[in-house]
Order: sequence, then C-alpha cells, then structure tokens
Amino acid sequence: MTDLATSPEPDLDTAMERYRVELTGYCYRMLGSSFDAEDAVQDTYVRAWRGFASFEGRSSLRSWLYRIATNVCLDLLKAGNKRARPMDLSAPQHQASAILNERPEVTWLEPVPDGRVLPQTADPAEMALARESVRLAFVAALQHLPAKQRAVLILREVLAWKADEVAQLLDTTVASVNSALQRARATMSATRVRESEAADPLDAEQVKLLEQYLSAFEAYDIARLTTLLHEDAVLSMPPFDLWLQGHADIAAWHLNQGIGCRGSRLVATTANGLPAFGQYRPAASGSGHTPWALQVLEISDGKIVGLNAFLDTARWFPLFGLPEQLDESYEVQQGA
Repeated sequence: MTDLATSPEPDLDTAMERYRVELTGYCYRMLGSSFDAEDAVQDTYVRAWRGFASFEGRSSLRSWLYRIATNVCLDLLKAGNKRARPMDLSAPQHQASAILNERPEVTWLEPVPDGRVLPQTADPAEMALARESVRLAFVAALQHLPAKQRAVLILREVLAWKADEVAQLLDTTVASVNSALQRARATMSATRVRESEAADPLDAEQVKLLEQYLSAFEAYDIARLTTLLHEDAVLSMPPFDLWLQGHADIAAWHLNQGIGCRGSRLVATTANGLPAFGQYRPAASGSGHTPWALQVLEISDGKIVGLNAFLDTARWFPLFGLPEQLDESYEVQQGA
C-alpha cells in the first residue's frame, strides 16, 4: 500500500475522493442543505490538505476526515440557523384564504439527489438504512436536535460508529456520548417522524401508484388525483411558507390558485431516497414546457402522504440533471 505520508499528492486526492459521497451524506444530514453540504465537504478537503503534515496516522484517514467534517458543520451551525419545512413553522392554511408568503432560501430544508449522498453498497439492509436517513421527514426532525446531539445520533445510529469512536472524534467521554444519544432519541421520538417508503427499489404497488399519479396530474384530473392521496396528505411549496392539508384544500388549490399547472408534463427522478418528478408547465410562447417545480412525493401504505413542490427550479433542475425545457421532440419521444 502506498504511504500517504511520504507521497500525498495524487494518492491523498484519490483516497479522499473515495469518501466524498458518504461525507456529503453526513454533512447533508447535519445541515439540511444540499449546497451547504457540498461546500462543507470541499472545506473539509481544503482543511485536510492544509493539515496533512500533522496527520500522523493515529486514526484512519476516514475517521480523520469525519472529524474535520464534523468541526466544519459545527462551525456552520454556531449561528443557530436550522433548516425547516413549512409544516415546522406554521399551521396549515385553507385554500380559500391562503396567502403566499415567501421566506429566505436559507430557511428551507433542501432536497438532494440520491447519487450525491447515498454511497453504493452490496448490503440491502445498509442501503435501506441510508435511504431512510435522508428522507425529508427524518432530516427535518434532525434539525430539532442541538448540533452535537445531531452528530452523535447520525454517527451512532446511521453510520454505526461505536461509542468510543464517537467520543474520540468529539473529544469527549463515552458516558457523554451515551447521554447525548439518549437525549437525541427522546427528541426524535417526540417529533413523530412520519413514515414514508423509499423509491428504490419500487414494488409493484408503488409503481402502479406513481403511474396513476403521473397520468392523473398530466391529464389534470384532480378528482382522480385526489383518490391517490391519504386523507390528511400535505401539500407544501417552498420558498413559500404556505402548506395545505386534506383532500378538499389540496384539490381546491389545484383548481384555483394552481390552475396554471394544467397541461404540465412530469419527468421522473428520485430525491432523498423518495420518488420525485420534475414538473414542467406549458411555456408562455405556446411551444413546449418550462420548469416549474421539483415534486418530491412521500408515500405510505399505498397512498401519497406528502406532495413537496420545490419551486426554485434554477437551483434544483441543474442539480438533478433535469432538462432545461421540454420541447416537442422530447414530448413525442416520451409519448412513443
């Protein structure tokens, strides 16, 4: 094996690159922002390069990088900012009196492409846990934890680190780590994280549900679409803090304020381990379709329980590799 201490230049880059996806996933869970997570990993690598001369191999390179990444995240969280979903900030509104109030981008929990945060593994149980731990509801619940408790919970229960390893990383005691984990578990339990099913792999029932949703939405058959929703399903639309709950208000929204979505086209993708669609509304020119929202769907027990429409498509569509627009040739190809 090449000695990184004597030959760091190409080998350190290669070695660190091996951990980019898992470190990004760790920072995303800590920060709740896909862009902040990537910046944090980049800062981690810069600090690692600058401090490599003092890395004496007393721990593995992976552990050392996690230590740096944790410090980067803790520094970013000192300002007290935490990411949220609209449901964390206010009560639901009713469609008839709904007001669209925009909040700053830094407020919102952000979606993330699976490939940026979920390292591939041959262990199905390990992969299932990784997907579960980047779901929107789970990451939103993590934001209720103090920063160090958040790190302890992620390292112990998501990444399966031992208590003594976490204690060493955080420069604390095993007793302190165990106490922080107990408090974090209590807080997470109190937040009542809503269950939702992963997008990969999809079972036959989920495939059918998503096909029905796509068909109903593109036909803009809101009555049919409503039958696919759980009775207390939620619709949210960051960067607006508005959220609606229940069949009546969600249907009324689509037929009134949201009527401009009639004639939309959907392109399938995944986000946060969940099924998602890029939504394109008819272009003002009358030709083709232009980006409108990244829809992330939460599914439980054969029904849709969450419709999360992230409207800042200038940020999300390039990140998810979605087309800048859908022209007629694309739509003909999809129809074929």
